[in-house]
This record gives sequence, C-alpha cells and structure tokens, in this order.
Amino acid sequence: MSSLGYQTVYSLLATYPGVLCERAFLPDRESLAEYRRSGMSLLSLEGQRPLADFDIIAFSTSFEPDYLNIPLILKLGRIPVWAKERGDTYPLIIAGGAAFMINPEPVADFLDIVCLGEGEEQIPELMKAMMVFDKSRQELLLSLAALPGIYIPSMYHPQYLEERLVAIDIMGAAPKRIKRVCVKLEEYSPARSVILTDNTEFGDMYLIEVSRGCPRGCRFCTSGFIYGHFRQQPYTNIVAAVDEGLAYRNKIGLVGAAVSDYHDIGMLCSYIVARGAKVSVSSLRIDRLDPEMISALVASGHKTIALAPEGGSQRLRDLIRKNLNEDQILDACELLVSRDILNLRLYFIIGLPTETQDDLDELIRLVLAIRSRVLERARLNGRLGEITLSINPFIPKPGTPFQWCGMEPLPSLEKKVKFLEASFRGIANVKLKVEGLRDCYFQALLSRGDRRLAVLLVAMSDGNNFKKAVKTCAFDTDKVVQRTIPTDELLPWDMVVSDGNEILQHEYERAMALEGRR
Repeated sequence: MSSLGYQTVYSLLATYPGVLCERAFLPDRESLAEYRRSGMSLLSLEGQRPLADFDIIAFSTSFEPDYLNIPLILKLGRIPVWAKERGDTYPLIIAGGAAFMINPEPVADFLDIVCLGEGEEQIPELMKAMMVFDKSRQELLLSLAALPGIYIPSMYHPQYLEERLVAIDIMGAAPKRIKRVCVKLEEYSPARSVILTDNTEFGDMYLIEVSRGCPRGCRFCTSGFIYGHFRQQPYTNIVAAVDEGLAYRNKIGLVGAAVSDYHDIGMLCSYIVARGAKVSVSSLRIDRLDPEMISALVASGHKTIALAPEGGSQRLRDLIRKNLNEDQILDACELLVSRDILNLRLYFIIGLPTETQDDLDELIRLVLAIRSRVLERARLNGRLGEITLSINPFIPKPGTPFQWCGMEPLPSLEKKVKFLEASFRGIANVKLKVEGLRDCYFQALLSRGDRRLAVLLVAMSDGNNFKKAVKTCAFDTDKVVQRTIPTDELLPWDMVVSDGNEILQHEYERAMALEGRR
C-alpha cells in the first residue's frame, strides 16, 4: 500500500464512472495455511466478495519475486491459473507495474492483458474500451491489442531450442513491439497517497512523486531506460500536493528514482520545513547534495542518509557509467557528517561484469578512507556514527545495456562475501549487510527468464521449495541466470523494449571497450 503506482491505479479505477474497485491481498503465512486447509476463497477487503465474482482481477507488481504470488492468489480466488483454461465466465486477468515493463514473460501464460506504461493515460483508455464491449473474451482481446502499450500474451507464441528463444510467432495484427506509454507529468496532478494507514511501510508519511525516470543512465539500472526520458513535476504542482498532504500527515515523503535531481529540491524541502512539517527523501545522489535540502533533512531529524557509490573502484564506476570519482564520494560523506547526519548507508554492488580482486581491494580501501574522514569530522562534533555497507550482487536486468551479461555464479559470490566479511570484521563503526544471494539468484532467473518458468512458479505456489520446483523445468536454470547472451540472439522480452536494443547495445559495447583498454 506504500506503492504510489498501486495507489494511483486504484484511484483512477475507483473514480471511473461505472466501476466498482476493491482491493485484495495475499494472506500472511498463518492465514494462508488456514485458507489451504479450509478451501475458503480469497475475498476482497472492502466488500468481502470472492475474487471470482469480479469482472477483472488486476495485479500491480513492482518486483519480479512477487511473480510467485500471482498463481497463488489466483488459486486462492478459485480462478484457473492458466489463461487458456479460463472461459468467458471467469474474470479477465490484467497486470501492470515496473516488473512487467521489464520482463512479463515468466507469468505471461497466467495473464490475459499486460499494461506496459503509465496508468494516467492507459487506465482511462482501457476502461473506455472495455465498458462498451459486449462480445467474447477473444474478440475483446483482439480489439484491445490495438491500444497503445497493451500486450496480449496469447497472441504471441515463442519457439525454443534448448535454453534459447529462437522465434516468436505473432497472431494477426498484433504489434511486433509494444511501445510503452509515457505521460507528460505536468498535465497531471502528482501521484500521491490516496489511502493512508499507519499499518504500512512509510505509514507516518504523505508520499508525493516529484519525478519519473532517471537522467543518469547507469548501465545496470532499469530506471534510466524503462521509464522514458527524465520528467519532473512543476514546482507549483508539488507545493499544492504538499499543502493537501499536510492536512493528513506532518511528514512528507518525496518519491522518485532521482529525487535529488529534481530541479527545485532545495526550495521544495525548505518550503515543507517552513510549514512546520518534516521531509524525507530516498537515497541521495552523491553529486547532488543541495545545501537547502540537507538543512531541511537535518531540521526534520534525519540521522541516517543513504548514498550509492555502487562501484567499489573507479574502474567499475566508469564501467557502469556512474560518473563519480573518489573525491566526490569522500567529500559528500564528510559534508553530511559535518551537518550532524552521523550515520551513512553505502550501497555497493559486487559481481559486476569484469570485476576482479583488485576491485574488491579498492572497495575496502574506499570504505576505510570514508571511515577516516567520518571519524575525523565526528571527533570535532564529539559524537560517532555508524557506516552500514549494503552489499548487493549484480543482477542482469532486461532493458539495460548489461542485459546480455550473466550473473556471477553463487559459489564465487559467496567467496567474495566471506572476503568482505573478514576484511571488515573487528573494524569499529562499520557494519556489513548482505542481500540473500539465493534470493538474488531467483530474482535474476525471473528477470531473464521466459514463459517456461511458469511451471516452476506454479510448483512453488503449491508449497514446493525452489530446489524441488526446479525439477519441473525442462531447462537448466543456471544457464538462464549465468549465461552471457550474444547480442544478435532473440531475447524473451524483446517485444516490450520500446526503443529496441540498438541504444542498449551501443552502451554495452562502449562499456566492454573500456574493459578492453584496461
């Protein structure tokens, strides 16, 4: 419920004439066991109606691991999991959200319709088309395929040879590629909290989106590629949303992939504080630490700020196009500590393409240099803080220049984690936090996978663990995750890459050329 994408779509549907929109959620673990034992159907939250009673079930999914919950929710709702098994009497199954804009294929066979793009324009167009249609499901899907950003999986038939996708047979007039729908933000009110409850993440905040996309274009990250060009809300629109939000919460959370790149970020943060409220932002750009913004964060009581060097060495930061040097990183950390923000969370990626032991050694040296600067400044302040290193393995993402790169094998990543743990063990004020490597492997599998993963997801939704469920697959999951893909090979997600692979391939080749000159 903290997702502004989810809340925006809910608001658009709930206010559309003739539409009744209710919410439903996956039960927690204890309740799930009771559902399975009793055979009870999953009900909507507001009206306590069985899911199968609705005309449409719409999933909003931001992260690939949540794909696992789609077949599970359908089963709990007494709805056939496979789209081909649902006749006209069952609800249409629709999905949208960031995960589907990256790669919807692992769950494509569960879905009737996938929305690729932004809801402000897509939802009204979709509802307008569906509200007046009175023919069969198949005829409806054929008509919807002509709408911008609408992907009808049943109209695309992939052909495989071993681990590779070799062809996609496309029905009738379905487009070869679906262009994602991107809106002009200034034409719409900012996305914001429309349902407020303390019982969610960020429940004490009123969230407002200030921008979409990212101007940086880091080669491993989807934010700079899947959302179209970087767009910012006009300052007056944001201020109006802030004034509205302060009637409900005394803390405003500013949301966006590049919040500190917002053109009026300092003035905006100062305005919120001047209204007697607090402001919160997501991780900050190291080279965009606006003094007004920092003052507002200090006034709001912030004691921890997240920064993302990501590459531990200058070579890797150049490879991923981070456009940061060591002096900028050190100066940013010192600046924050000097302003009484004592705790730093630093995000680093291990297992990036071409990473060597020298790069890990550089990561350690950089962290110790940051620690030295922080301690020096902290002594002047008379207080010590803590540096938390958040270590995450590289996961290749569709729609980025590094989509062709494989993920490093788990044994190698585990060895690197142990090396880092040993290197920082016993160093005061430095704490290491490592994302679960097996969970990351599963995410990479879903990121790079195709429709053959659907049987694995169904098996896991039945309660089987990953290792047992893998036996249902007719292919090697390690190859899906770890294989370097030739740039001329057909990719499962090609039909949802709106601008094609030409720009991505150019950036990939530029990165590999940097490595070749090393």
